[in-house]
Amino acid sequence: MDRRSFLAATTAGAGAAALSLTSSGSATAAGRREPETALLRRWFRDTYRSIEAMTTDIGLAADTLDLSRAGGPVVSQNTSPTNIGCGLWATVAAAGLGVIDSDTLHRRLTRSVASVEKLERHHGFWLNWYDAHDGSVLTSWPGTGDPVRPFLSSVDNAWLVTGLRIAASAEPRLRSRIARLLATADWSYFYTPYDPADPVAGPGQLRGGFWTDTGEPTAHHYGALNTEPRMASYLGIADGSLPGEHYWHMLRTMLPEHEQEQMPQGAYDTVDGVRLWQGHYTYRGRKLIPTWGGSMFEALMVPLFVPEASWSPRSWGTTHHRFVRSHIEHGLSEARYGYWGFSPCNVPEGGYQEYGVDAIGMQTDGYASNTDRTFVTPGETLPPASAYTNGVVTPHASFLALPYARRDALANLRAIDRDFGAYDDGYGFRDSVNVRTGRVSDFVLALDQGMIAAALAQELRPGLLQQPFTTGGFSSRVRPLLAKECFSI
Repeated sequence: MDRRSFLAATTAGAGAAALSLTSSGSATAAGRREPETALLRRWFRDTYRSIEAMTTDIGLAADTLDLSRAGGPVVSQNTSPTNIGCGLWATVAAAGLGVIDSDTLHRRLTRSVASVEKLERHHGFWLNWYDAHDGSVLTSWPGTGDPVRPFLSSVDNAWLVTGLRIAASAEPRLRSRIARLLATADWSYFYTPYDPADPVAGPGQLRGGFWTDTGEPTAHHYGALNTEPRMASYLGIADGSLPGEHYWHMLRTMLPEHEQEQMPQGAYDTVDGVRLWQGHYTYRGRKLIPTWGGSMFEALMVPLFVPEASWSPRSWGTTHHRFVRSHIEHGLSEARYGYWGFSPCNVPEGGYQEYGVDAIGMQTDGYASNTDRTFVTPGETLPPASAYTNGVVTPHASFLALPYARRDALANLRAIDRDFGAYDDGYGFRDSVNVRTGRVSDFVLALDQGMIAAALAQELRPGLLQQPFTTGGFSSRVRPLLAKECFSI
């Protein structure tokens, strides 16, 4: 189950025609190309303005902002722990980059933290959906009235905890209040200890979450290592609520005997007393560690905060670079879209869908790069480029690629702006583009704008948002694990 699967068609009913936008991402008024640093700073300012626009009076970043309405942008009713976390770290980034002053930082963080303190919690964690305007728990879905079961998501809570840790690091006057919030967030609640007699029932992994109305857990665990739930794993290992061996019980690929996207290659290894399958996939001649679905944010959202590439250059650093290159080559060579960068996002015509490069995800028929879902089968003839109808690229995927392919990412973003008018002065990049029809999304999403803000902060001021994840338990418990990592790539 993907963590965004709870998001129904929040964007249903979006207008059918692409809006005509002012192209602003690549050139000055005189026709000269804008210097890169100035361009990145302007992209950040506009991205942060969209997050400001999504932030309600009580300081919670709402899920989406609809830019298509004649009367002006409309903020969604719902928010999630991830959305709130994005708002927190984007605000810290804005202060660190001089977009807002220290008094504004304090005022905004204080307002947000005060609202987070009032949100209903269970077992020290936050529920998955709240009303962004009054903080109440959502019991029915806005617009449809469909019932919403109260759910605790391990991965969504990880992103709120991430935002809170960053806020505490940036604003000392809030540290004690945030420390009290985090003191009850015990990650062992989601953990199923490893049982060597029955590793299926006891895999040593985190559950997706729990429904609080019955106490029932999800049937699945987050088993894949190279996916965004590893942030929860790192947080739990760092604070001591999860054992370090949990890291080695996560899967680099599924075991060779399991059905998956391709037959993995590799070998068994034993690390810290844990026997694990060090498998890999091969795509276009390069070895890498797959994600669950093949999307960019699964692989590259976590290293916005945890410096995996520098702590583990031959393993994490190598697979991150190869993952980005795979997206580039799929978009430009296999599907021949002319553009690249595939990750869950708004469907330009309305709705929400997971996008990715199917061949580098473990899930059989995982995330395709197009709305029409063209999949590949390893060992069989690849589909022709003409089969990839209605391909969708999302700008946040290119921003995530900046540390690994800066020139390619900037060129891709400039092209998306230039060719589709996908950049909106005052709000940054729209969420997605159908590269065949030219249809541009009417929306920006807090999650995706939050990733863009963090990626730009890392590019403009390296380490600005990473400090809370390079000291304490991250330094003493997480870093040694990554230093021992030896992917078979």
